Amino acid sequence: MKIGKKIKELRIKKGLTQEELADRCELSKGFISQLERDLTSPSINTLMDILECLGTNIKDFFNDNSDEKIVFKKEDAFEKENPDLKNIISWIVPDAQKNIMEPIIITLDEGGSSEIDTPHDGEEFGYVLSGSIILVVGNKMFKLKKGQCFYFKPNSNHYIKNNGKTKAQILWVSSPPSF
Repeated sequence: MKIGKKIKELRIKKGLTQEELADRCELSKGFISQLERDLTSPSINTLMDILECLGTNIKDFFNDNSDEKIVFKKEDAFEKENPDLKNIISWIVPDAQKNIMEPIIITLDEGGSSEIDTPHDGEEFGYVLSGSIILVVGNKMFKLKKGQCFYFKPNSNHYIKNNGKTKAQILWVSSPPSF
């Protein structure tokens, strides 16, 4: 890895000249120039100081997100069936609990429901893909059908249920992850 190029990109992104970065790190402008051209290598301590001045750290600097998975296929999903609640939950983005939001597809058989979720920080969004559902938020109930959606702050107990005569399928996104 050519760290000089990455340091230069970070410096320019921060709007700093080589001299300004050098002053902040108590280094010479010549050293920064050589470093950015990969003519010299910094010690670990010097690199940590430079990265701190650039508003980052070693972990983030060397974390190459280019391998981050962006597209997920059906076979990537993980499913869990709950016969008691008559539902199937499909986690369509693997390991989404480490992200800011967690999307699932929940399929409710006739008479099925999700688990009752207790109040938490964040937001909830759902889109009815098929069938119809009842959304229960606190002591309020809302009937939704295919093509309708919900969005709320989960300040009270909440869940969905299927009182219809056919299966219902919902895309449900929770932020932060709670499924």
